[in-house]
Amino acid sequence: MVKKAFTETDKQSMFFSPSKTMLGKDVVQQLGKEIIALGGRKVLVVTDPGVLKAGMAEIVQKVLTSERVEMGLFDKVEPEPPVRIVDDCVQTIIKEGYDLVIGLGGGSSLDVAKGAAAVAPNGGKVLDYVGLDTIPKRGLPKILIPTTAGTGSEATKVFVMTDESDSTKKVVYSDFLLSDVAVLDPMLTVSMPPGVTADTGLDALVHAVEAYVSVNTTPFAEILARAAITLIAHNLPIAFSKGINIQARYNMLLAANLAGAAFTSGGLGAVHGLAYVLGTDYHMAHGRSNAIMLPHVMSFNATGNLEKYADIARLMGEDVTGLSLYEAAGKSVDAVKKLLKAVNIPFDLTAYGIPLKDLPKLVEGGLKQARLFAPNPRDLSEEDVKRIYKGAF
Repeated sequence: MVKKAFTETDKQSMFFSPSKTMLGKDVVQQLGKEIIALGGRKVLVVTDPGVLKAGMAEIVQKVLTSERVEMGLFDKVEPEPPVRIVDDCVQTIIKEGYDLVIGLGGGSSLDVAKGAAAVAPNGGKVLDYVGLDTIPKRGLPKILIPTTAGTGSEATKVFVMTDESDSTKKVVYSDFLLSDVAVLDPMLTVSMPPGVTADTGLDALVHAVEAYVSVNTTPFAEILARAAITLIAHNLPIAFSKGINIQARYNMLLAANLAGAAFTSGGLGAVHGLAYVLGTDYHMAHGRSNAIMLPHVMSFNATGNLEKYADIARLMGEDVTGLSLYEAAGKSVDAVKKLLKAVNIPFDLTAYGIPLKDLPKLVEGGLKQARLFAPNPRDLSEEDVKRIYKGAF
């Protein structure tokens, strides 16, 4: 369903993206020049122990050394980053006088880099800025370098952290969180193991699907999301099966970036809302928890936009010729389940040791993220949330 015209001419649509995005094999080698162009002289690289162990910080350090740029390292990032990690990074920036921040790694590292770069010059604690447009002025320049193809955080104006005091996600939205430069180098993603490739790739798919069907979607979101869905459906199984396939890695990195830009413009939905509790209470990776909930929420949502779910089926390679709109929309759920099976991701909660007796806990956790139900194509009651989780068993 390729649109020949967008008809909501009275609706104002916004598009947000980094000032500059670089995509290509070995493009990270140009990093030094970008830092100098931004006026960086003392740079903090924000990453996690896994990325450090994989030698990627070394690659960045060699590039910076060649340009005589001083570099420090903050390697304390944890998955689903707690508030305390962001605040710790802020203090490191202030104490050592860093003038530019590089985020290197998965979504958690990029989010910590974005948050710390914003808070350090503005003062206070990161929780002071939870919400929409609460950051008063632009923070430090930042360059974001993803080493996974999933979150698209390098393209977004948002970062997410975990508030350990109440086991909830806290979110900050601001134009000042957009990166000055996003560096997309597929060579930095080839070392991802198959499981991480699968989790992050499904995270990108969720971003694209939710942005596409959101009631707040925009022409920008629709165009970007459709491209991302197609790229992921056709390249994720290859990247999962053969990690050194540079073409598949390139296309997945591009897809994740497009999906990130899509949801920045069009918003997310109930998949994210119901997946959050799996991350906070059961310590699942963000991409995996999204992947588990995706087919169940899609099945529930389909009646909210049959045409778009039918289109998703087509974009993912399903033949919907001769099917009714209801049947074609259902094929989108089939397509997602096939993809999940192809990359070895079970989508029933019992496979992860979560007992049915935890259903009330799941419902309670999901309802804490009810803000994400508003853009969803179908309204959710508490009973609907319960039904979706129950179906996930």
